[in-house]
Amino acid sequence: MSNSLFRKKSIDQIKKDYDAKEASGGNLHRVLGVKDLTFLGIAAVVGAGIFSTIGNAAYNGGPGVSILFVITAVACGFSALCYAEFASRVPVAGSAYTYSYVTFGEVIAWIIGWTLILEYAIGNIVVAISWSGYFNNLLENVFNIHLPEWMLVDPMTATAAYKEATTGLASGTITDPTQLKNYRFAVDAWNDAPTLGGYKMFFNIPAFIIVGLITWLAYIGIKESKETANYMVMFKIGVIIFVIIAGVFFVDTNNWTPFLPNRFEGVLKGVSAVFYAYIGFDAISTTAEEAKNPQRDMPWAMIYSLLICTVLYILIALVLTGIENYSNFKDVNDPLAFVFENRAPWIETIVSISAVVATTSVLLVFQLGQPRIWMSMSRDGLLPKKFQTIHPKYQTPSFATIVAGFLVGIPALFIEGGIVTDLTSIGTLFAFVLVSGGVLLLPRVAKEPGRFSLPYINGKFIVPIIIALFIFVFRGRIEEAFANWGNEGYQEVLFLLFVAMAIILSILTFLRNYSFIPIMGVLFCLYLMVEIPANSWLVFFLWMALGLSIYFLYGYRNSVLHKQHNRLPSNEKL
Repeated sequence: MSNSLFRKKSIDQIKKDYDAKEASGGNLHRVLGVKDLTFLGIAAVVGAGIFSTIGNAAYNGGPGVSILFVITAVACGFSALCYAEFASRVPVAGSAYTYSYVTFGEVIAWIIGWTLILEYAIGNIVVAISWSGYFNNLLENVFNIHLPEWMLVDPMTATAAYKEATTGLASGTITDPTQLKNYRFAVDAWNDAPTLGGYKMFFNIPAFIIVGLITWLAYIGIKESKETANYMVMFKIGVIIFVIIAGVFFVDTNNWTPFLPNRFEGVLKGVSAVFYAYIGFDAISTTAEEAKNPQRDMPWAMIYSLLICTVLYILIALVLTGIENYSNFKDVNDPLAFVFENRAPWIETIVSISAVVATTSVLLVFQLGQPRIWMSMSRDGLLPKKFQTIHPKYQTPSFATIVAGFLVGIPALFIEGGIVTDLTSIGTLFAFVLVSGGVLLLPRVAKEPGRFSLPYINGKFIVPIIIALFIFVFRGRIEEAFANWGNEGYQEVLFLLFVAMAIILSILTFLRNYSFIPIMGVLFCLYLMVEIPANSWLVFFLWMALGLSIYFLYGYRNSVLHKQHNRLPSNEKL
């Protein structure tokens, strides 16, 4: 059974199957050029992360959070180059799922496909809830429209707010006018909510509606989605550049001192938040079958989108922490609007509009990506055939798109927004690790004109030197972890595991002359993973256990490779 778990698809067979489908007219529309793909990447990356999660990252890391943007960009850059190499060799939809099927085998491919649900579908729930908050602020501050509170919040948040408010008001010790106002608002919202069967009803209606509209747009065609995404990207990039230029005039350089107020450990607390801001550039790889020239355009689109977003992020981080002291960003979920609230309210309004547009574009790209991964998994027999259904008129994966809409829209009605950011980051980093490692297993091929080729840089000496420097810089943390062995928290155990893996990889690189770029992609992403809180790892493992259960109950026996293997004569199965 172990051999069948790691059965692999060949690149030649993937291309052959795809060409056969294309000849029969059963494939998707090829309408995306390098500009469209780059814009899709930017549309996915610049969204809820930069407009919300960067606030708490700035609070923990101070102005030095800009360093974390550089570190994360380097990690994503190594991974992007590895994605680009795969995209140039395997120009079909499926992203990291398909790439892992080629290099690691079926069970790892399933794990990656299941993990990518965290990035695209589960992650999009957070984006939808974030969109709802921005949209409501826009209605209230610009159009003076006030929706009932029970239509704007999930039941968990509403219940917690009501209990806190009633306890606080009953104590009689609250004197702060703002807090009193917030508590009374929470109580009034609870009392005004409709009741069904004795239970107060709370829903996030705007989140559900936007998911429905985006799902419809993804359903009717990639051309319409492309044009919509392009317009939204141009608008939000223009707004961010404007915010950077306008913000320069409000910068007080004294706010940049100290640059690392909580030392480097404080910067690392923002790993999930900052990495969450980069999630999405890999979504480009899910549209391979809709690219005009995927082997040439997709790799460059990934690199272009990552470079553009990195420059914007670093500048935004420096401007925000220059305008406002880092200590004021605690629990601030709209940092770009926050810094202009009392300085230039008209800029705050522009930022609010841009935030709605930005999160809309993220929703669109991720709702495009998830169905195409399911479509690839269905073609391989790991999901029911219905998921590979292509609409005869719109030529989109119609059934998978509808399922993705329900998977995101229904939970967005009820789930609390802040519960899955870490989980989404772990899932995405895990995919990056396997894609980077998978490049090492690809056979070398001759460089072809017009096709991206990952440059080979021998890591024989470079990687061991970098790991030695890392151990030297973090020697204090390593010594402390060993000294307190048995009393350490899970976080330090994860860190020691990373150090052990880094040493092993550096030795293997020295012995086998591994390429520098994919090895550094693996190491950077592994390091970012271990800095994510340990309790999120527990949820991640539970998610993986659920996914493997589904694989063994359905995917393993219905796999196309499994059926092909069973049809072979016994002497050919060995």
